[in-house]
Amino acid sequence: MKRFFCTTLTAATVLGVSHAALAQCGAMETADRADALAPDHSLALSAMSEQRSDRNAGMNIVETAVAAGQFNTLATALQAAGLVSALEGEGPFTVFAPTDEAFDALPEGTVEELLKPENRDTLRLILTYHVVAAKAKASDVLGMNTADTLSGQRVSIAVRDGTVRLNDRARVVRTDIEATNGVIHVIDSVIMPNTRDILETAADAGDFTTLAGAIRAAGLVSTLQGNGPFTVFAPTDEAFAKLPRETVESLMQTENREQLIAVLTYHVVSGRVYADQALSAGRAETVQGGTLTIRDRNGDVRINDAKVIKADIDTTNGVVHVIDTVLIPE
Repeated sequence: MKRFFCTTLTAATVLGVSHAALAQCGAMETADRADALAPDHSLALSAMSEQRSDRNAGMNIVETAVAAGQFNTLATALQAAGLVSALEGEGPFTVFAPTDEAFDALPEGTVEELLKPENRDTLRLILTYHVVAAKAKASDVLGMNTADTLSGQRVSIAVRDGTVRLNDRARVVRTDIEATNGVIHVIDSVIMPNTRDILETAADAGDFTTLAGAIRAAGLVSTLQGNGPFTVFAPTDEAFAKLPRETVESLMQTENREQLIAVLTYHVVSGRVYADQALSAGRAETVQGGTLTIRDRNGDVRINDAKVIKADIDTTNGVVHVIDTVLIPE
């Protein structure tokens, strides 16, 4: 199968990967599968049959969507978010386009609220979560497990009962609507990214009370709420409980703030790095300046000696991997 996307990141990439680089590369892992049209996949491909129209000739993605007549809400949202000119650009783009009915299915008042000027950033995040910076036709989508979107966050792709689904929710109901700068696939539900940042996401999880306190004590709150993106290997409360009590208490003292900062930033990598990318690189340079070793040990992803117990938690400004041990720099 032809590769449209970056499939791995080298160690050097992980050291300084940026949001823009990820978005432009559209780093989606696409396997060269000899069985891409095995029974389940062929059923899905049949269901996602190509539908083209000569009247689309010469039109870009936005013009094609408007001409289709079933994306009025999407067109209005793109205008409100200031994304029309971007999607009229050279691209190429793949757009998973929710129909008017998909937007109508959202809770009452949601669309009206998102269209307000004060919610423009959230609207842009949601809309760019439906766009990939590459051209992927239906046959290519079938070979993907995930797609990196222009929002920075990943969307999952799977075949369920002969239907291609995004995030186990939205069904792809029509495919391969060609445009001059990409392709549109129609979906029956609006897919929602995480609209919270790293710290908000960790706070909602409830397992990072000690980490949150340490971040406050180190004065790193505003940093980790910034644009990033960052990759955070986040130790749980149980991970901190493995340390001697006096160690944690000492780190929290004002006179040891620099040492605390060093420990915390040893858990942070610049850029949005997912588990598969980290494993491929095998190492990563931390914000603290040290190097993390990343490997697979008996099916578990290990960061130095810490086990990743939950990976790839997307946030607005990065990705969180939950680990069971606090990492201590040398």
